[in-house]
Amino acid sequence: MSPVTRATLAQTSRVLNVRVARGFATSGASRAQNQNQIYASVRRPDDFHTYQLLSSSARTPLLTLWTTSWCSTCRVVTPLIRSLVEAGVGEQEGGVAFCTIEYDAPDIMSGADGLGMTYMITAIPTLLSFDAGEAMTQTKVTDGRKLADRAFLEEWIRNEARRHGGRGGGGTGVFGGLFGGLRG
Repeated sequence: MSPVTRATLAQTSRVLNVRVARGFATSGASRAQNQNQIYASVRRPDDFHTYQLLSSSARTPLLTLWTTSWCSTCRVVTPLIRSLVEAGVGEQEGGVAFCTIEYDAPDIMSGADGLGMTYMITAIPTLLSFDAGEAMTQTKVTDGRKLADRAFLEEWIRNEARRHGGRGGGGTGVFGGLFGGLRG
């Protein structure tokens, strides 16, 4: 890797608060690949799309918590979910990535094509998972009581982690079932 590329990669990873690994794996999931990732808060759509691409390429679901600065429930829920992800909940099932999305940030709210409109965010806080870049709206959680329930969140995270890229990108569907044995 050239010094210019290495410097650019290092600078980008510092800005996005992303861990960058240099290794290249060709088979099997290692322990390092299953570790949970926590990304910096999203205030711009570009950051969100970067996290989506990172999680999709790692075949890891991206858990997003949509918050606002004025939401008192968010101040309780955010550290709880973050602590569960940091503690490794979901790693045995394949791992997850997590970020908060600051819904009241100007770049997130702006325009009719804002992220909230795109993903049908109608309540704050909202916990929404993305797998293979696709929003898992059927498992979206908006109930504040559930979001404050540690046992519920642990099970929700584990269920989302079990997807590990199976949605959309060739999992247990028709093609994943027919050609799944070709992967090794």
